Amino acid sequence: MSHSLMNTYRRLPVTFARGAGAQLWDSDGRAYLDALSGIAVCNLGHAHPDVTEAVCKQAGQLVHTSNVYGIAAQEALGDALTALAGMDRVFFGNSGAEANEAAIKLARLHGHANGVKSPAIVVMENSFHGRTLATLTATGNRKVQAGFEPLVQGFIRAPYGDIDALRTVADNHTDVVAVLVEPVQGEGGINIPPADYLPGVRELCDEHGWLMMLDEIQTGMGRTGQPFAYQHYDFKPDVITVAKALGNGVPIGACLARGAAAELFAPGHHGSTFGGNPLACAAGLAVCEALQAQRLWQAAGDRGHRIIHRFHRAIGELDGVVKIRGRGLMIGIELDRPCGDLVARALAAGLLINVTADSVIRLLPPLVISEPQADHLVDTLSPLIRDFLSEQ
Repeated sequence: MSHSLMNTYRRLPVTFARGAGAQLWDSDGRAYLDALSGIAVCNLGHAHPDVTEAVCKQAGQLVHTSNVYGIAAQEALGDALTALAGMDRVFFGNSGAEANEAAIKLARLHGHANGVKSPAIVVMENSFHGRTLATLTATGNRKVQAGFEPLVQGFIRAPYGDIDALRTVADNHTDVVAVLVEPVQGEGGINIPPADYLPGVRELCDEHGWLMMLDEIQTGMGRTGQPFAYQHYDFKPDVITVAKALGNGVPIGACLARGAAAELFAPGHHGSTFGGNPLACAAGLAVCEALQAQRLWQAAGDRGHRIIHRFHRAIGELDGVVKIRGRGLMIGIELDRPCGDLVARALAAGLLINVTADSVIRLLPPLVISEPQADHLVDTLSPLIRDFLSEQ
């Protein structure tokens, strides 16, 4: 590895040279099944022809101007994305962290507009919202915060999935203006809340005049079996953040809002040099069109159900397997012990996985994964888990 790079990652001993669909090939020509999608980024798989064509065509025409001018690709993506998400307006940035920063700023504007001098946002334990100072403060993981104090003020933490805890916050804090929550916690361990939790959050926000802000950066763009995870329910949030899969690997993030929240930003309130440039928006538009044309969220739901069912049959009864859970192609296998070693073992077997929250195997395969590839995923990983547990 190059000594010119800052030491911010523990990189695995592999370098990938090319990809196609759910497969990658390393610099030595060895093939791997990608069950991580660049951490929920390449939902359409690698080298998707529609994205490739759109990026190449746009790069040959115009890569960047500025948001000082009109950008046709940005307007087209804005129309497509707000329609897909059921929102009214969108701000484009470059990443999920930037999308969440925009949401935090919207919440504070909402608070000040309603006479709250020190607006506070309720965030959840075990959450993850980014690594900028505001978003790592919002994140419910002390490990990512350590060493970066003083943190940003204006956040109140509550247990995830506990609506009564949110009611207690409401009873004891008059400065709350919004709730920021993941529909499914990804980094926190693929945690799925009780069925009545998110609708309960919506009701509580309506009761107190709070904004309901959903971080759909990992769940969005079809991963859970709907275009956005909130669409499994019968409500709409006020704000949604999305990034990761929006550009299928081309950096882009978006903060979407509806109703009064969509009118809070005015010129000068927020901006981005690169956000929403022609190249990124051409990629995003190709992603939205491919998702809709092929209704890939339905494929994600079907493949996810198949994978979870086969894992239950293969390893569900093993001592040491705490729980197998998931929604669509967002799957977690929780063990009763730290299992980071499985990442290297899976790599050696030609499979890319991830471990989060120390003991949860996280699987985020592309939405285009085939049925045989889904079966191969289960058939490869199950014996690795079995052997790992038998050794401990």
